[in-house]
Amino acid sequence: MTDAGIPDGVTVETIYIVEVSYTADAPTKRPAVRPEHLTRVARLISEGRLIEAGGFQDFSSALFLVPAADAAEAAALIRDDVYMRAGVWQDDVRARPFGRVVPTTARA
Repeated sequence: MTDAGIPDGVTVETIYIVEVSYTADAPTKRPAVRPEHLTRVARLISEGRLIEAGGFQDFSSALFLVPAADAAEAAALIRDDVYMRAGVWQDDVRARPFGRVVPTTARA
């Protein structure tokens, strides 16, 4: 069934916005594991398993746009990171569904 509210040439796909908080000592723990973390993030983006990733510069939290089947899958992808194992992030991963607008036709 077609959604009458979505025009031709546009689709809305469900992705997940995932947020995770930094620990209080993240600024001192992060440097040792940052190369491994950034290499993994870049690989996941290249593989299409992440759309966007980054951390707020005040060390409050990090944010990810994740194409996944459900919130649990999206959260698991983020939990499986060296930042979690090294104590850079708190184990408070939050994943929420988000309707991402995607053009389906090329511009003229």
